[in-house]
Amino acid sequence: MSQGDVEKRTGLQRCYLSRVENGHTVPAIETLEKIARAFEVPMYQLFYEGEKVPEPLIPTKDRRHETAWGSRGKDGRFLRKLMGLLGKMDERDRQVLLAFAHKVGERKKKAR
Repeated sequence: MSQGDVEKRTGLQRCYLSRVENGHTVPAIETLEKIARAFEVPMYQLFYEGEKVPEPLIPTKDRRHETAWGSRGKDGRFLRKLMGLLGKMDERDRQVLLAFAHKVGERKKKAR
């Protein structure tokens, strides 16, 4: 697919696409979503090869080698499932979900 084809499918200017392709600019998430749609691939495939969503790299909580929540077991499976679903949502829906989670978290914090 040529830059001209991508330009038509995304509405992004060819000179901008060239700068992204050559690493001279860092595109916003919304721009990456447009590019992924133009190529008809999930967005993660712009960063990783293969058909399977890569496992998330979750840092340890601190230097005592305790692991962070969601890094293994049932919580890890939940987090990976959530990440897969987030990848299928558009930016607006992710923001709505984040706002909802924030409100629930604040309510739980106040209840303590």
